[in-house]
This record gives sequence, structure tokens and C-alpha cells, in this order.
Amino acid sequence: MTERTVMAKRVSAAQLASQLRDAITRLNRRVRQARPVDDLTLTQLSALTSLRLAGALTPRELADTERVQPPTMTKTVSKLEERGLVQRTPHPTDGRQVILSMTEAGRVVLAQLERTRNEWLARRLAELTPEERDTLLRAAEILQKVARA
Repeated sequence: MTERTVMAKRVSAAQLASQLRDAITRLNRRVRQARPVDDLTLTQLSALTSLRLAGALTPRELADTERVQPPTMTKTVSKLEERGLVQRTPHPTDGRQVILSMTEAGRVVLAQLERTRNEWLARRLAELTPEERDTLLRAAEILQKVARA
């Protein structure tokens, strides 16, 4: 048994959960900071990402997805719409509603953001040893499994 294996057996699931959550939070925060200089807020970027994942949502659905109040989302959507990143179309069955979707310009902004973040992370990963990168590859597979549960 390796020293790491012995150490892993001594760490409780609760201790591992705490350490892992902290590491993921710190990494996520650092990756989020790696973005092109732009005047889009993290809230606006999050709303754009939600629209990309969902395809299209009503303003209420987007507010619920982002876990903000509808008036807050109205302001966010207005800013995105002013920049041409989001468009409103009439709801197909409810004339009082609109559907929000991302424009091509919005897709370009998110693609640039992802490229910048991936480049930052790739530079950091390149500083690691091949063994450390192999360990992270295995950890990524395990984290995907945990996330599916």
C-alpha cells in the first residue's frame, strides 16, 4: 500500500467533502476571473450561459434558473438586449409573454469567454507534471460520476 492509499483511508468522507468543495470553489472562482476585459458582469454572463443551455426561456424561467427576483432579471436582460446579445420574441401560445434567446453575438461572446478560460487553465495545467495531469484526468472522471448521482 502506498502512503497516499493509507492516508486516503484515514480521511473521512466528511473531511474529503470539505477539502474537495473548498478546492473546487477556489478553482471555479479563479477560472471565472479569467475572462476578457469586458463590461459584462458575472450575472449577465451567467444569464447568457443559462440561455445557451436552455435554448430559450421566458424572463420568469430565466429568473428562476438564475435564482434571482424577476425585477433583477429584467435589468440584466435589458443590458444584454442593449448589447445585442439577447433577443425577445413573442411567446407562441401566450400573448402576454416573450421568449428570450441568445443572439449570434451572444454566442460569440460566450465562445470567446470559454476560449479565454480554457487557455488560462491549460497554461496552469501545463505547469504540472505528467503524473499530476493524469491524476487530474482521473479526478475529472470521478467528479463527473459524482455530479451525475
